[in-house]
Amino acid sequence: MPAVNYLSGRVAVLMGGTASEREISLQSGMAVLNSLQASGIDAVGIDTAGDLLADLEKTHPVFAFIAVHGAGGEDGKLQAVLELLGIPYSGSGVMASALAMDKLRSKHIWKGLGLPTPPYKLLQDSMSREDLEAALAQLGGRVFVKPIAEGSSFGMAIASSSTELHDAFRQASLFNQPVMAERLVSGPEYTVAILNKRCLPSIRIQASQEFYDFQAKYESDETRFFIPSGLDNDAENRLQTIALAAFEALGCVGWGRVDVMQDELSGVFYLLEVNTVPGLTDHSLVPMAANAAGLSFADLIGEIINACAAK
Repeated sequence: MPAVNYLSGRVAVLMGGTASEREISLQSGMAVLNSLQASGIDAVGIDTAGDLLADLEKTHPVFAFIAVHGAGGEDGKLQAVLELLGIPYSGSGVMASALAMDKLRSKHIWKGLGLPTPPYKLLQDSMSREDLEAALAQLGGRVFVKPIAEGSSFGMAIASSSTELHDAFRQASLFNQPVMAERLVSGPEYTVAILNKRCLPSIRIQASQEFYDFQAKYESDETRFFIPSGLDNDAENRLQTIALAAFEALGCVGWGRVDVMQDELSGVFYLLEVNTVPGLTDHSLVPMAANAAGLSFADLIGEIINACAAK
Protein backbone atom coordinates (compact mmCIF):
# COMPACT_ATOMS: atom_id res chain seq x y z
CA MET A 1 0.00 0.00 0.00
CA PRO A 2 1.50 3.41 -0.98
CA ALA A 3 2.71 5.84 1.65
CA VAL A 4 0.24 8.60 2.45
CA ASN A 5 0.77 11.88 4.24
CA TYR A 6 -2.48 11.97 6.17
CA LEU A 7 -2.08 15.71 6.79
CA SER A 8 -2.49 16.39 3.05
CA GLY A 9 -6.01 15.06 2.64
CA ARG A 10 -9.16 13.91 4.31
CA VAL A 11 -9.29 11.08 6.83
CA ALA A 12 -12.48 9.01 7.06
CA VAL A 13 -13.06 7.56 10.52
CA LEU A 14 -15.08 4.38 10.00
CA MET A 15 -17.22 3.44 13.00
CA GLY A 16 -20.46 1.83 14.14
CA GLY A 17 -21.28 -1.11 11.91
CA THR A 18 -23.84 -3.77 12.72
CA ALA A 19 -22.00 -6.14 15.06
CA SER A 20 -22.61 -6.68 18.77
CA GLU A 21 -19.96 -4.06 19.56
CA ARG A 22 -21.66 -1.26 17.59
CA GLU A 23 -22.14 1.12 20.53
CA ILE A 24 -18.53 0.75 21.65
CA SER A 25 -17.37 1.27 18.08
CA LEU A 26 -19.33 4.52 17.87
CA GLN A 27 -17.63 5.72 21.06
CA SER A 28 -14.19 4.75 19.76
CA GLY A 29 -14.85 6.37 16.40
CA MET A 30 -16.06 9.64 17.91
CA ALA A 31 -13.00 9.78 20.18
CA VAL A 32 -10.71 9.40 17.14
CA LEU A 33 -12.72 11.87 15.06
CA ASN A 34 -12.72 14.52 17.79
CA SER A 35 -8.98 14.09 18.31
CA LEU A 36 -8.18 14.46 14.61
CA GLN A 37 -10.40 17.48 14.20
CA ALA A 38 -8.94 19.11 17.32
CA SER A 39 -5.50 18.64 15.75
CA GLY A 40 -6.63 20.49 12.63
CA ILE A 41 -7.00 17.39 10.46
CA ASP A 42 -9.73 17.30 7.82
CA ALA A 43 -11.62 14.30 9.19
CA VAL A 44 -15.14 12.96 8.70
CA GLY A 45 -17.02 10.17 10.45
CA ILE A 46 -18.74 7.40 8.51
CA ASP A 47 -21.08 4.85 10.07
CA THR A 48 -20.47 1.65 8.11
CA ALA A 49 -24.02 0.50 8.87
CA GLY A 50 -25.12 2.91 6.13
CA ASP A 51 -24.20 3.00 2.44
CA LEU A 52 -20.45 2.74 2.87
CA LEU A 53 -19.53 2.85 -0.81
CA ALA A 54 -21.64 5.94 -1.42
CA ASP A 55 -20.23 7.66 1.66
CA LEU A 56 -16.65 6.94 0.62
CA GLU A 57 -17.34 8.14 -2.91
CA LYS A 58 -18.85 11.36 -1.54
CA THR A 59 -16.07 12.14 0.96
CA HIS A 60 -13.00 11.11 -1.11
CA PRO A 61 -10.72 10.18 1.81
CA VAL A 62 -7.00 9.65 1.33
CA PHE A 63 -6.93 7.44 4.43
CA ALA A 64 -9.45 5.42 6.46
CA PHE A 65 -9.11 4.99 10.20
CA ILE A 66 -10.95 1.79 11.11
CA ALA A 67 -12.71 1.98 14.48
CA VAL A 68 -15.29 -0.72 13.72
CA HIS A 69 -15.05 -3.50 16.29
CA GLY A 70 -16.15 -7.07 15.71
CA ALA A 71 -17.67 -8.67 12.62
CA GLY A 72 -17.70 -6.53 9.51
CA GLY A 73 -14.87 -4.32 10.72
CA GLU A 74 -12.29 -6.49 12.43
CA ASP A 75 -12.58 -9.65 10.35
CA GLY A 76 -11.02 -8.59 7.05
CA LYS A 77 -14.21 -7.68 5.17
CA LEU A 78 -13.92 -3.93 5.58
CA GLN A 79 -10.20 -4.14 4.86
CA ALA A 80 -10.93 -5.98 1.60
CA VAL A 81 -13.37 -3.27 0.49
CA LEU A 82 -10.84 -0.54 1.19
CA GLU A 83 -8.11 -2.39 -0.69
CA LEU A 84 -10.38 -2.81 -3.72
CA LEU A 85 -11.04 0.94 -3.62
CA GLY A 86 -7.35 1.74 -3.22
CA ILE A 87 -7.84 3.54 0.10
CA PRO A 88 -5.03 3.05 2.66
CA TYR A 89 -6.30 2.17 6.12
CA SER A 90 -5.22 1.68 9.72
CA GLY A 91 -4.39 -1.66 11.23
CA SER A 92 -3.82 -5.13 9.88
CA GLY A 93 -4.60 -6.41 6.40
CA VAL A 94 -7.31 -8.74 5.15
CA MET A 95 -5.79 -12.11 6.03
CA ALA A 96 -4.31 -11.09 9.38
CA SER A 97 -7.58 -9.49 10.44
CA ALA A 98 -9.53 -12.62 9.53
CA LEU A 99 -7.08 -14.87 11.38
CA ALA A 100 -7.01 -12.75 14.54
CA MET A 101 -10.81 -12.56 14.61
CA ASP A 102 -10.97 -16.36 14.58
CA LYS A 103 -9.78 -17.53 18.01
CA LEU A 104 -9.63 -21.15 16.88
CA ARG A 105 -7.38 -20.54 13.87
CA SER A 106 -5.22 -18.20 15.94
CA LYS A 107 -4.65 -21.05 18.38
CA HIS A 108 -3.77 -23.44 15.55
CA ILE A 109 -1.05 -21.07 14.35
CA TRP A 110 0.33 -20.40 17.83
CA LYS A 111 0.42 -24.10 18.66
CA GLY A 112 2.26 -24.80 15.42
CA LEU A 113 4.89 -22.24 16.39
CA GLY A 114 5.21 -23.51 19.95
CA LEU A 115 3.61 -20.42 21.51
CA PRO A 116 1.68 -21.17 24.73
CA THR A 117 -2.13 -21.03 24.59
CA PRO A 118 -4.63 -22.83 26.85
CA PRO A 119 -5.89 -26.27 25.74
CA TYR A 120 -9.30 -26.14 24.07
CA LYS A 121 -12.00 -28.21 22.43
CA LEU A 122 -14.50 -27.29 19.73
CA LEU A 123 -18.04 -27.99 20.97
CA GLN A 124 -20.61 -29.68 18.73
CA ASP A 125 -24.41 -29.89 18.76
CA SER A 126 -24.11 -33.66 18.58
CA MET A 127 -22.21 -33.92 21.88
CA SER A 128 -24.01 -35.90 24.59
CA ARG A 129 -23.94 -35.05 28.28
CA GLU A 130 -21.25 -37.72 28.65
CA ASP A 131 -19.22 -36.09 25.85
CA LEU A 132 -19.45 -32.75 27.63
CA GLU A 133 -18.34 -34.31 30.91
CA ALA A 134 -15.37 -35.89 29.13
CA ALA A 135 -14.43 -32.57 27.49
CA LEU A 136 -14.65 -30.80 30.82
CA ALA A 137 -12.41 -33.38 32.49
CA GLN A 138 -9.94 -33.23 29.61
CA LEU A 139 -9.68 -29.44 30.02
CA GLY A 140 -9.12 -29.49 33.76
CA GLY A 141 -12.66 -29.28 35.11
CA ARG A 142 -13.21 -25.53 34.65
CA VAL A 143 -13.48 -23.81 31.27
CA PHE A 144 -14.25 -20.62 29.42
CA VAL A 145 -16.93 -21.12 26.80
CA LYS A 146 -16.73 -18.62 23.95
CA PRO A 147 -17.87 -18.06 20.37
CA ILE A 148 -14.75 -18.17 18.24
CA ALA A 149 -15.28 -14.81 16.51
CA GLU A 150 -16.91 -12.41 18.97
CA GLY A 151 -15.24 -9.53 20.77
CA SER A 152 -15.78 -7.66 24.04
CA SER A 153 -16.48 -11.00 25.79
CA PHE A 154 -19.92 -11.33 24.15
CA GLY A 155 -21.24 -14.88 24.57
CA MET A 156 -18.57 -15.89 27.08
CA ALA A 157 -19.24 -17.84 30.26
CA ILE A 158 -17.43 -20.00 32.79
CA ALA A 159 -18.51 -23.61 33.26
CA SER A 160 -17.44 -26.18 35.84
CA SER A 161 -20.12 -28.86 35.36
CA SER A 162 -21.66 -30.58 32.35
CA THR A 163 -24.92 -28.73 32.98
CA GLU A 164 -23.17 -25.35 33.03
CA LEU A 165 -21.18 -26.32 29.95
CA HIS A 166 -24.35 -27.33 28.11
CA ASP A 167 -26.11 -24.08 29.04
CA ALA A 168 -23.09 -21.93 28.17
CA PHE A 169 -22.75 -23.70 24.83
CA ARG A 170 -26.40 -23.00 24.00
CA GLN A 171 -26.03 -19.32 24.88
CA ALA A 172 -22.82 -18.93 22.90
CA SER A 173 -24.40 -20.70 19.93
CA LEU A 174 -26.90 -17.83 19.64
CA PHE A 175 -24.12 -15.86 17.93
CA ASN A 176 -24.36 -18.27 14.95
CA GLN A 177 -20.72 -19.31 14.87
CA PRO A 178 -18.63 -22.21 16.19
CA VAL A 179 -18.13 -22.36 19.96
CA MET A 180 -15.13 -23.63 21.87
CA ALA A 181 -14.35 -24.49 25.46
CA GLU A 182 -10.95 -23.39 26.69
CA ARG A 183 -9.19 -24.43 29.88
CA LEU A 184 -9.58 -21.70 32.47
CA VAL A 185 -6.16 -20.48 33.56
CA SER A 186 -6.18 -19.42 37.21
CA GLY A 187 -4.08 -16.34 37.74
CA PRO A 188 -3.72 -12.69 36.78
CA GLU A 189 -4.80 -11.32 33.40
CA TYR A 190 -2.57 -9.01 31.37
CA THR A 191 -2.90 -7.12 28.14
CA VAL A 192 -0.10 -5.81 25.95
CA ALA A 193 -0.66 -3.04 23.41
CA ILE A 194 1.40 -3.22 20.22
CA LEU A 195 2.24 0.01 18.41
CA ASN A 196 4.45 0.16 15.32
CA LYS A 197 6.43 -3.03 16.06
CA ARG A 198 6.98 -2.29 19.75
CA CYS A 199 5.20 -3.22 22.95
CA LEU A 200 3.78 -0.59 25.26
CA PRO A 201 3.88 -1.24 29.04
CA SER A 202 1.73 -4.21 30.04
CA ILE A 203 -1.43 -3.71 32.07
CA ARG A 204 -2.66 -6.07 34.77
CA ILE A 205 -6.45 -6.26 34.92
CA GLN A 206 -8.35 -6.95 38.11
CA ALA A 207 -12.09 -7.23 37.48
CA SER A 208 -14.56 -6.98 40.35
CA GLN A 209 -16.43 -10.00 38.99
CA GLU A 210 -15.28 -13.46 37.99
CA PHE A 211 -13.80 -12.42 34.66
CA TYR A 212 -13.21 -9.35 32.51
CA ASP A 213 -16.57 -9.28 30.69
CA PHE A 214 -18.33 -6.53 28.69
CA GLN A 215 -19.62 -4.76 31.80
CA ALA A 216 -16.17 -4.79 33.39
CA LYS A 217 -14.57 -3.53 30.18
CA TYR A 218 -16.83 -0.64 29.33
CA GLU A 219 -19.21 0.20 32.15
CA SER A 220 -17.80 -0.64 35.55
CA ASP A 221 -15.77 1.84 37.56
CA GLU A 222 -14.73 -0.99 39.90
CA THR A 223 -12.38 -2.75 37.46
CA ARG A 224 -8.80 -1.98 38.47
CA PHE A 225 -5.90 -1.53 36.07
CA PHE A 226 -2.28 -1.67 37.18
CA ILE A 227 0.42 0.17 35.22
CA PRO A 228 3.17 -0.77 35.92
CA SER A 229 1.64 -4.22 36.04
CA GLY A 230 3.79 -5.38 38.96
CA LEU A 231 5.89 -7.83 36.95
CA ASP A 232 9.64 -7.80 37.42
CA ASN A 233 11.81 -6.92 34.42
CA ASP A 234 12.39 -10.53 33.42
CA ALA A 235 8.69 -11.43 33.48
CA GLU A 236 7.74 -8.20 31.67
CA ASN A 237 10.25 -8.98 28.94
CA ARG A 238 8.93 -12.54 28.62
CA LEU A 239 5.35 -11.28 28.40
CA GLN A 240 6.19 -8.67 25.77
CA THR A 241 8.21 -11.17 23.73
CA ILE A 242 5.31 -13.65 23.68
CA ALA A 243 2.78 -10.93 22.87
CA LEU A 244 4.77 -9.53 19.96
CA ALA A 245 5.45 -13.04 18.63
CA ALA A 246 1.74 -13.87 18.74
CA PHE A 247 0.85 -10.61 16.99
CA GLU A 248 3.39 -11.09 14.22
CA ALA A 249 2.61 -14.81 13.83
CA LEU A 250 -0.84 -13.85 12.55
CA GLY A 251 0.64 -11.29 10.18
CA CYS A 252 -0.70 -8.32 12.14
CA VAL A 253 0.81 -4.87 11.62
CA GLY A 254 0.47 -1.30 12.84
CA TRP A 255 -1.31 -1.57 16.13
CA GLY A 256 -3.35 -3.96 18.22
CA ARG A 257 -3.63 -5.60 21.62
CA VAL A 258 -2.76 -9.07 22.90
CA ASP A 259 -4.61 -10.59 25.86
CA VAL A 260 -2.75 -13.03 28.10
CA MET A 261 -3.31 -15.03 31.29
CA GLN A 262 -0.52 -16.04 33.67
CA ASP A 263 -0.79 -19.33 35.52
CA GLU A 264 -0.56 -18.48 39.21
CA LEU A 265 1.40 -21.66 39.99
CA SER A 266 3.82 -22.10 37.09
CA GLY A 267 4.14 -18.45 36.07
CA VAL A 268 3.66 -19.43 32.41
CA PHE A 269 1.95 -16.85 30.18
CA TYR A 270 -0.86 -18.20 27.99
CA LEU A 271 -2.12 -16.40 24.88
CA LEU A 272 -5.86 -15.79 24.68
CA GLU A 273 -6.41 -13.59 21.63
CA VAL A 274 -5.20 -10.73 19.48
CA ASN A 275 -7.42 -7.70 18.96
CA THR A 276 -6.65 -5.89 15.69
CA VAL A 277 -9.09 -3.01 16.31
CA PRO A 278 -9.06 -2.52 20.10
CA GLY A 279 -11.30 -0.04 21.85
CA LEU A 280 -10.43 3.64 21.99
CA THR A 281 -12.98 4.75 24.57
CA ASP A 282 -12.32 6.38 27.94
CA HIS A 283 -12.30 2.87 29.49
CA SER A 284 -10.02 1.36 26.84
CA LEU A 285 -6.65 -0.22 27.44
CA VAL A 286 -4.52 0.89 24.49
CA PRO A 287 -4.88 4.62 25.30
CA MET A 288 -4.09 3.74 28.92
CA ALA A 289 -0.88 1.96 27.91
CA ALA A 290 0.04 4.77 25.52
CA ASN A 291 -0.35 7.30 28.32
CA ALA A 292 1.96 5.22 30.51
CA ALA A 293 4.51 5.34 27.68
CA GLY A 294 4.26 9.13 27.52
CA LEU A 295 1.91 9.36 24.53
CA SER A 296 -1.20 11.53 24.56
CA PHE A 297 -4.34 10.27 22.82
CA ALA A 298 -3.56 12.55 19.87
CA ASP A 299 0.00 11.16 19.76
CA LEU A 300 -1.39 7.61 19.76
CA ILE A 301 -3.78 8.27 16.88
CA GLY A 302 -1.01 10.00 14.92
CA GLU A 303 1.36 7.07 15.42
CA ILE A 304 -1.31 4.57 14.34
CA ILE A 305 -1.94 6.49 11.14
CA ASN A 306 1.74 7.11 10.40
CA ALA A 307 2.59 3.44 11.03
CA CYS A 308 -0.20 2.19 8.82
CA ALA A 309 -0.20 4.77 6.03
CA ALA A 310 3.20 3.57 4.88
CA LYS A 311 2.60 -0.19 5.07
